Amino acid sequence: MAHQVVDITCPGCGARVSTGQTQCPYCRGPVVITTFNSVYDMPMPEVNKYAAAYRKNLAEDPDNQDLNTSVAMCYLKLGMYDKASEAFDKALENNFDNSEAFFYAAICRLGGKKAFIIKDRSVINKIEEYIQAALMIEELGIYYYFWAYIKYDYYKRKFLNTTPTWQELLEKAQQTGLSPTDVDQLYAILKVDRPSCL
Repeated sequence: MAHQVVDITCPGCGARVSTGQTQCPYCRGPVVITTFNSVYDMPMPEVNKYAAAYRKNLAEDPDNQDLNTSVAMCYLKLGMYDKASEAFDKALENNFDNSEAFFYAAICRLGGKKAFIIKDRSVINKIEEYIQAALMIEELGIYYYFWAYIKYDYYKRKFLNTTPTWQELLEKAQQTGLSPTDVDQLYAILKVDRPSCL
């Protein structure tokens, strides 16, 4: 069911639209959400409305990757990390072209907590697996930066030596191109304070 174009109810206005359309011709809202920026500045009541519409559309087409990605982005914005993780996992089955979905799936695994307090090492392993998958699709500075954060806040603070080090990843992030806006947005999504060394 990878990227199957289907007719859905527009999450913004309720008109019948197609997932092949990026924008609703009636309300100009996004039809499917493929990037977190689409919901980042959206007011919470609107995000809730979009999430409800995607849930309703998913009832008819539960394996649709675009709809699962869309609802996952809404859940992440709403701070519903477990639901977001489930939806991202569903969206990422046999989907190897959306680096952002892997990146935000990794972020969800922290559940709004610092990496340092995650007790289950398999959670950290999954986060790194997702970051590496995102980087294989597209090398973005923010992906390297988030990996540097994991390496610092989990490994370095627990005195675990691993390679690459957080310093190497931070340098790679800066070489690849890292905007202060992306970094600020990352910590807003993570809901944690930025370590002073990062």
